[in-house]
Amino acid sequence: MRNRIIQFFMLTGFSAMLACEQKPAETTATAASSDGIDRTVLPIKQPPRQRFSELDVRNTTPPPRFEVHAPKDAPNVVVILLDDMGFAVPETFGGPAHMPTLDRLAKNGLTYNRFHTTALCTPTRAALLTGYNSHSVNLGIITELATTYPGYTSIRPQSITPMAEVLRQNGYSTAQFGKSHETPTWEKSSNGPQDRWPTHSGFEKFYGFLGGITNNWAPLIYDGVTMIETPNYPGYHFTNDMTNQAVSWVQKQQALQPDKPFFIYYAPGATRAPHHAPKEYSEKYKGKFDKGWDVLREETLERQKKLGIVPANTVLPPKPKEIPDWDSHSPLEKKLFARQMEVFAGFAEHTDHEIGRLIEAIEEMGELDNTIIFFIAGDNGSSAEGQQTGMFNEWTYFNRVKENVEDMMKLYDEWGTESTNPHMAAGWAVATNTPFTWTKQMASDFGGTRNGLVIHWPKGIKAKGEIRNQFGFVSDIAPTVYEVTGIPAPKMVNGIEQDPIEGTSLAYSFDKADAPEQHTVQYFEIGGNRAIYQDGWYARTIHLAPYLPEPYNSLQNDVWELYNTKEDFSLSNDLSKNDPERLKAMQDLFMNEAEKYHVLPIDDRSVERMIAEVAGRPTLMAGRNAMTLTKDMKGMGVDVFPNLQNTSYTITADLELGPNGNGVIVCQGGRFGGLSLYVKNGKPAFTYNFLGLNSTTIASTQSLAPGKHTLVYDFKYDGGGPGRGGVGTISIDGQKVAEGRIERTQPGIFSVVDLADVGIDLGTAVADYGPSSKFNGNIKKVVVQRNAANPPSETPAVVD
Repeated sequence: MRNRIIQFFMLTGFSAMLACEQKPAETTATAASSDGIDRTVLPIKQPPRQRFSELDVRNTTPPPRFEVHAPKDAPNVVVILLDDMGFAVPETFGGPAHMPTLDRLAKNGLTYNRFHTTALCTPTRAALLTGYNSHSVNLGIITELATTYPGYTSIRPQSITPMAEVLRQNGYSTAQFGKSHETPTWEKSSNGPQDRWPTHSGFEKFYGFLGGITNNWAPLIYDGVTMIETPNYPGYHFTNDMTNQAVSWVQKQQALQPDKPFFIYYAPGATRAPHHAPKEYSEKYKGKFDKGWDVLREETLERQKKLGIVPANTVLPPKPKEIPDWDSHSPLEKKLFARQMEVFAGFAEHTDHEIGRLIEAIEEMGELDNTIIFFIAGDNGSSAEGQQTGMFNEWTYFNRVKENVEDMMKLYDEWGTESTNPHMAAGWAVATNTPFTWTKQMASDFGGTRNGLVIHWPKGIKAKGEIRNQFGFVSDIAPTVYEVTGIPAPKMVNGIEQDPIEGTSLAYSFDKADAPEQHTVQYFEIGGNRAIYQDGWYARTIHLAPYLPEPYNSLQNDVWELYNTKEDFSLSNDLSKNDPERLKAMQDLFMNEAEKYHVLPIDDRSVERMIAEVAGRPTLMAGRNAMTLTKDMKGMGVDVFPNLQNTSYTITADLELGPNGNGVIVCQGGRFGGLSLYVKNGKPAFTYNFLGLNSTTIASTQSLAPGKHTLVYDFKYDGGGPGRGGVGTISIDGQKVAEGRIERTQPGIFSVVDLADVGIDLGTAVADYGPSSKFNGNIKKVVVQRNAANPPSETPAVVD
């Protein structure tokens, strides 16, 4: 018996050696043309299973194990994408924010000064993660504004496979950390479907948030498809947390499979609002912006010229007419606005510091030289959604409620901390997009689409510290990755023919500074702002500013401009009257490209698109006015939970309580706007939190005795328009126990950060619940019933 056991271990050891040393040729090659397998068809087909006629295994040779390996010497890939960071934020691109990690990578790599995004986050991410134009991926707008038209449904076509899935099926370990804003709104529930969640889109690991925004002090985090409790440690900040996760993952990956390359997509919520920065970073910039945004524009342009980021003849174009001169503001306004920018710059530096921790971890493992890093400093230009004065709570923007400087100044010392949800004034957005005029959302101006790109790959790029000025677009990243890894873009995936890749690899420019640009035509479009690039020429129209409720003109009457970008870096010299024939030809080219890539028909609606029923996208409430919820349901967002804006509604809860009942029954939103039905110290209560500006609580003086009860909250809306008030009533077992008036309600969305929960209030809290927000009794069911139709034509728009 002992000899047989020894034979067993010898044989299994021998088989393991064969598995490691006798890898079939099909699994180790670099590409279909050189290794005998076809990597353009995924999944890579297994070889036929061998049949044996021999009875005794001892008389056979074990067959080699089938395993897909990445091409030999394929580099690791790290894609870093920051959020809402304009071209002129980092010092590397002439800006005021100290970002030594970006600077270090630039000095040992390549800096691209003519790289472009789409002007909005979701479309940029769709193009980045696939190598296709955003409208081709059906993500031409944020998911919250999806419609039924091709190009805007938010449903990724089966004919387009994400880069992460291509790399995964070709032998890479894959992980995403941070923001994911590509999942359709109605699919972001525990019920799914989860086909378009990160872990079903090629990422084996996902740690982050679903949606366009997070509260960095109190995020709602998914690990894979499971919502988890936010870690609780001193000084918690989401960017630090996600970096801890990224470092831990790559260390474990290298410990377990050091010969397997990795792909990391690192996409923090920073520097998108809310601008949440640890105070020690904000304080570094104290007093540095006291001269204002006009001086910052001028100083930034001079730095950009000295660095060679822009040509020496670059002219600073005028600001948008709606942006006031700095000197027109009062001393109080200037003090507040300067603080806003101090926090934003601190947020940027803090983010760069966290990225540096990830880079250092890769370096300590000895993998930095053979890791190609794409550091994209922004998914669009800096945001002007803060409007002319900024705001302590950016949800006021989404509800079209104007904040005043005097009230914001009360939070001056707390700006950027847990007690604020802030956004800076639009003047800073213009300044941090220098040398351009416009901002985020403006797809027809480089202020919305020009973002800094640094590529670092010591093993694969000989040039160091050089600038590349070839035109590039965000869809170029995936084909660049495919080229440097030796992995082709697939032609067939799961039996479905794939669309031809639409981006252009940037690898041709790595060691040829003067190489002719290969991405020669590119359209741009967001919400009616549209443009076309062709061989250095640029035609565009400014249709709708991000801080205005209505377009400048109708789509049919938009005024087009023409620029020669080879001579006019900042788009300051309109040549449309000099060359009307070229302008007309480029307008025609835009229409051709727009038809080809599913941009048409153009949709510049804002109010209507927020209402799912009007836009035509699905919701989980479709065809019904009531939803029955059970305990522990949480994280229900837009198009999942019933819309309680601008309507009467009733919440009915069947409960079973012990003594001293306490906690949330059902809530929606959080500290910066929301509603909650709960029990506090045995007494039922309802709180309506209006944008964090004021709260109204209706509470019973009668306690709930231990046992079973039916608790009802009924709200009768005044009607007559959006955002009106109404009367709320609380009943216990059919008996009215409290009534009160709520003067104002939020006309638009509560939040895409603090969602709806049953039995707990995750994220930030709507109200003070006493000992805990977690309900200490048993919730049998909660019925949320809308009692009147929502007036879709009157609901404010939400724009990411």
